[in-house]
Amino acid sequence: MIVIKKFMFGPFQVNTYLIWDEITNECAVIDPGCYNETEEKKLAGFISLNNLNVKYLLCTHCHIDHIIGCSFIKETYNPLFLVPEHDLPLLQNAGQQASTFHLKLKAPPAHDNIITEDLVLYLGDKKLNFIYTPGHTPGEYCIYLKDESICITGDVLFKDGIGRTDLWGGNYNTLIDSIKNKLFALPDDVTIYPGHGENSKIGIEKTQNQFLKLP
Repeated sequence: MIVIKKFMFGPFQVNTYLIWDEITNECAVIDPGCYNETEEKKLAGFISLNNLNVKYLLCTHCHIDHIIGCSFIKETYNPLFLVPEHDLPLLQNAGQQASTFHLKLKAPPAHDNIITEDLVLYLGDKKLNFIYTPGHTPGEYCIYLKDESICITGDVLFKDGIGRTDLWGGNYNTLIDSIKNKLFALPDDVTIYPGHGENSKIGIEKTQNQFLKLP
């Protein structure tokens, strides 16, 4: 069984997720938004208390609020750090992003590998697949655990909302296409875990999301 723990971190209240296999305790940290020492200690304390083995550091996309804690995670646990290929310019310009919002930033580490739709990762025997969903950024991926009916949707799809397209690399038509053709192709009972806000279901967003109601 996969277990998920959500933390809301940083000035943008980004959802940082820990997901782990309860048998092996192999863990992935997704979109680390821990911004200060208090938030870092909270995350590290939970990891220690639950004896988690941090195997992966994954970023759905590389906007500043989702990568601001990457240095802390990499330096503390040295997991494999994977990011979307088309978001590498955002990662490389993290300092410029931070200065735009008057944020302090420790430069993100170099990535170890890139995320593609062909990539498959494992926590124990639990499979993580990646769905290419650009639009909020040029390279964003959602993380899909088919057997657990879980999809971590980053800033693509929210409960009754969609990602912004007025930031670096955003494109509204591309975003809508990603949601309707990629995410809405998933089963209705898949639970979405977005980058901000509350969880929802694919089926609920198909019928109730004010931006996406299907005819």
